[in-house]
Amino acid sequence: MQTVITSTLQDTSTGIFYPSSDGEPMANNTEHLKIIFATQKGLEAVFAEQEDVFIAADLFWYPVEGKPKTVVAPDVFVVFGRPKGERMSYKQWEEDGVAPQVVFEFQSTSNTSAEMNRKLLFFNTYGVQEYYLYDIERNKLEGYVRFQEDDDMLEEIPEMHDWKSPRMGIRFRCEADGLQLYKPNGSPFLGYDDYTNIEERWANAESRADEERQRANEERQRANALAAKLRELGINPDDM
Repeated sequence: MQTVITSTLQDTSTGIFYPSSDGEPMANNTEHLKIIFATQKGLEAVFAEQEDVFIAADLFWYPVEGKPKTVVAPDVFVVFGRPKGERMSYKQWEEDGVAPQVVFEFQSTSNTSAEMNRKLLFFNTYGVQEYYLYDIERNKLEGYVRFQEDDDMLEEIPEMHDWKSPRMGIRFRCEADGLQLYKPNGSPFLGYDDYTNIEERWANAESRADEERQRANEERQRANALAAKLRELGINPDDM
């Protein structure tokens, strides 16, 4: 059963307003949206049985109480030690002080180097343990990690091909057609189109099930009508 946690936009004790959106679109283009969606769904599948792993996409993360301008919305992030559930934003002081340990960012042409450097500084400052940056256009993957949890700085991972995340157990590979993530059991993450096809199959299966239920209902109605007519004629249909 999923635990539901909600965060109010305004702290009633201080009157400080914490926006849940900046009015900007979630993604810069369709490819950006697809990779965010597929990564979030793939991670949710990996940790589906663990109730204390929270995964979000494009959700505002406020690390410091009382400072609503200190905020970032990672493309995807993972928090170990916090329950699943819905949130309007991730206010760290309401989450036992637990910072997201893993962050994914997907860079497109509209993201400047200065913007990505600011994000790296933010993640470094506020305790992210693993940070993965994938350049969609260049098919280039960078990774940063604290090799010890109490390390002061995120350090760049020198070789990302076939890198295995220390916390998640997933592997990263830049292949000819783009970034591919692999689950701890070795199976690949599904892509956006895979999820779309699954949803279409589910919809078609549900439609067929509805049709079967409708036909069965019509058959019952005809049988009941026939049984009633036979009784009017003095014939017990149970004896037939």
